[in-house]
Amino acid sequence: MTRFALTLEFDGTPFQGLQRQKHGPTVQQSVEDAASEVTGEKVTMHSAGRTDTGVHALAMRSHIDIEKDMTPFRLMEALNAKMRPDPVAVTHCEIVDEEWHARFSCIGRRYLYRICNRRAPLTLEKDRAWQIPQELDDEAMHRAAQVLVGRHDFTTFRSAHCQAKDPVKTLDHLEVQRRGEYITIHAAARSFLHHQVRSMVGCLALVGQGTWSEKRMAQALAAKERQELGLNAPANGLFFVEAIYPVANTPQKDTSEENTP
Repeated sequence: MTRFALTLEFDGTPFQGLQRQKHGPTVQQSVEDAASEVTGEKVTMHSAGRTDTGVHALAMRSHIDIEKDMTPFRLMEALNAKMRPDPVAVTHCEIVDEEWHARFSCIGRRYLYRICNRRAPLTLEKDRAWQIPQELDDEAMHRAAQVLVGRHDFTTFRSAHCQAKDPVKTLDHLEVQRRGEYITIHAAARSFLHHQVRSMVGCLALVGQGTWSEKRMAQALAAKERQELGLNAPANGLFFVEAIYPVANTPQKDTSEENTP
């Protein structure tokens, strides 16, 4: 049995999230079905994180175990061929130690949220950003974001359906940047609660519109009540950016481009 680490890029628009569901297509289903077709085996995929319906990924880390003798390059090529036309791609594939686990070995996760701050309808960026036509004060948003950085009880910013046992999380980084009509929010932590990033972004948007203040953000955090949430941002602006692993748990051998035909 060989464990392969996969780096996945996907458009979450047509999927009911990453994790396999009883109703509707998912990223996990697409990868597992392709892997089973390629290997003739029952394959289960494990991933560094879960994403909701409509959430995208630039580099989701996952792993699968297979018995079939294949090079990482051949497996990557075969999976990408079988997954068409689903908007999922394996951008990197490598052999890892059997103790390496995409989820449990992960020590950090980074997300990106994109807001398009303009009145004109989105065309090329449709389903890739949250459009807000009102002018946003990105500097006020960044100041309010710093209220959330650190170790806190994020109950206000978690989904009512969140299955995490503990609402206390340490938010390592939350930065708001503007480049032209686009505002990006970068979030980093060891792990996140369900809907935490989208909930934080929704409230930051209220700050940008002048509806909320920095003090109001602090009050919402301190309340530890979901009812105090101002707004939950839509899923289509959210991207899973990176899963971080300790050096000791990095793949032992990178062979994604070996044996190229």
